[in-house]
Amino acid sequence: MISDAAQSALQGWLQSQKALKRASDNTLDAYRRDVSGFLGFLTEHKGGLQGIGALKSVTLSDMRSWMARCRGQEIGARSLARKLSAVKSFYRWLSEREDFDATTVMAAKAPKFQKKLPRPLAEDAAQGVIDTLDLQSQEPWVAARDQAVVTLLYGCGLRISEALALKGADLPLGEVLRIIGKGGKERIVPVIAPAREAVAVYLRLCPYPAEPGAAVFRGVRGGALGPRAVQKVVEQVRMQLGLPASVTPHAMRHSFATHLLNAGGDLRAIQELLGHASLSTTQAYTAVDTARLMEVYRRAHPKA
Repeated sequence: MISDAAQSALQGWLQSQKALKRASDNTLDAYRRDVSGFLGFLTEHKGGLQGIGALKSVTLSDMRSWMARCRGQEIGARSLARKLSAVKSFYRWLSEREDFDATTVMAAKAPKFQKKLPRPLAEDAAQGVIDTLDLQSQEPWVAARDQAVVTLLYGCGLRISEALALKGADLPLGEVLRIIGKGGKERIVPVIAPAREAVAVYLRLCPYPAEPGAAVFRGVRGGALGPRAVQKVVEQVRMQLGLPASVTPHAMRHSFATHLLNAGGDLRAIQELLGHASLSTTQAYTAVDTARLMEVYRRAHPKA
């Protein structure tokens, strides 16, 4: 249970996240669950509904008790760190609005966890996935559709949500594509010839017309194709080729970035192509090929 005042504050914060940071609906839902869970814990922990005044007096001991409860529910360190980040963001907004010191909440330390580095495919494995996708369906247009979607992920570095968000108005694909990514961030990505051709083959075979307002990629009943269908067909291909479980549609995007980096691509340019807001996110890809970076250092640095 959450008090009306706390519920109103939570709703106000979520609206601010949507308006100022352009948070997606999925992100807002996650924020709502995380902060609601924390506020619900306070109700139980304190023995009654917590209004704004009570929220101002949360102690470090309260924060530790909440985190211990989460760990007792087998919530992993990474998930707990995400929950704590949401709670801190809520309190930062609330403290500015209600004019109180939120240092106690901000002082709570997130648990340490091992950051998972991207697991890109080798170049031949990535090509093998794309080639094998053409054999997964007895319906030629469905096979061409799956191949076209994954080719866009690997060839253009798109997120699966971005590829599936393409509309008929985006056709025919030219040499560049305007993408609206996370947080409403716009970027322009080059579309390589194999990706354009894969989409063109799919469109020629697809039984549904490419209407301007309709999704480019359709399910078998004509509705917009969902991400789960793409995940399942990549899973089939992965098992057929004997590839590890890390081979997912998103891994094709990681592979796009890694292979560009290995070929000498500039990290800043790759950041723009991926639509990352922060270079630190893109820098994760450098860890997958330290040997190449050290070779660049030895070759280029005057003191190497």
